[in-house]
Amino acid sequence: MNISICDQAFQWYKEELQLQRGDYVRFFARYGGCSNVQKGFSLGVNKEEPIDAAVTLEKNGIIFFVEQNDMWYFDGHDLHIEFDEKQNEPVFTYR
Repeated sequence: MNISICDQAFQWYKEELQLQRGDYVRFFARYGGCSNVQKGFSLGVNKEEPIDAAVTLEKNGIIFFVEQNDMWYFDGHDLHIEFDEKQNEPVFTYR
């Protein structure tokens, strides 16, 4: 599994979460919502340090990651974080 993030989505997270070099952003499975990989679950986002990171992506000194105990959610798919200009927010796609 890999994580990718486009520049616009990166900038959005940087501003919304007030991220600086050395910060961490966790993507995790949360109950509720919808996704096309796990029914009844959706992807949550939180600014926190990893405990047991399974996958990481470093961009401009900021680390995006998924913990080992959340890997089931992705069901073997890569996480692509793109940006929806009409909604002015990041969107997740799984491939």
